[in-house]
Amino acid sequence: MPGVLTGFATIWAVTALGYLVGRWGLLGPQSAEVLARLAFYVATPALLFVTLAGASPGDVLTPALAAFVASTVAVAAAYALVARLWWRRDAGQVTVGTLSASYVNAGNLGIPIAAYVLGDVSFIAPVLLFQVLLAAPVALAVLDITTTGRRPSPRRLLLLPLRNPVMLASALGLLVSAVGWRPPAALLAPVELVGSAAVPLALIALGVSLPGSKPFAPADDTRDRYLAVALKVVVQPLLAYLVGRFALGLSGPALLAAVVTSALPTAQNVFVFATRYRQATALARDTVVLSTIVAAVTMALVAAWLA
Repeated sequence: MPGVLTGFATIWAVTALGYLVGRWGLLGPQSAEVLARLAFYVATPALLFVTLAGASPGDVLTPALAAFVASTVAVAAAYALVARLWWRRDAGQVTVGTLSASYVNAGNLGIPIAAYVLGDVSFIAPVLLFQVLLAAPVALAVLDITTTGRRPSPRRLLLLPLRNPVMLASALGLLVSAVGWRPPAALLAPVELVGSAAVPLALIALGVSLPGSKPFAPADDTRDRYLAVALKVVVQPLLAYLVGRFALGLSGPALLAAVVTSALPTAQNVFVFATRYRQATALARDTVVLSTIVAAVTMALVAAWLA
């Protein structure tokens, strides 16, 4: 229990530092984007490669992933049904809202959470793989169809994971682990050094992005926003617990990993997708901020309970 509290205290302290950096404008107006891109394209791939290269495939593809996937599919379906059949939202807004309710921040926030709360970054790797290989291509295909009126080519969908440095680094790390090759220390040392910057960069970038946001302001999509947040940070972790505990028989670190990863807030990538296709950008932005705030409490309670 003290370790869990210390982990969360460390995470939110560094995030608060990032907030002050953004509030005072120390790094300029584009600092949040620059820091996030540095973490995503450079530091996080290095960290995941080093972590997965030293782990066995069995350590990565755990039953905790099944609980996470089940909860993700359930909340995605729930949001889509309500938004489409009850509120009559258009397909683009339903897609962005569905992602907002189910696509977790496994990269920027998931890695620090895995490192400081779960004690093992490899817990977040299968979540990243699932989202990059399956969730993102499906969502982007729907957005392509709704905005362009034509179906995306199979070649484009197959190449989507190859454009993602996190996915490439994870795959390469798993390949190294599978063949049983241990890279020389001289080769791993610079990669480890760069990877060690992933967690602080991600947290500072998150904090820098918070000043100026107004997620509580009323708007046409207010109920969409709150439904997405409730599904993301309350219903999804609850479903992960029920599936993991009673359907899969998980306990201990595996159950904690399944529930905590499901309780992660909405990923900033959802806002990137919405901006790219000009669909429900305000909904995506506000859900990211609100879910990040609420998830701080949710994950702390979950970790304290299950730890």
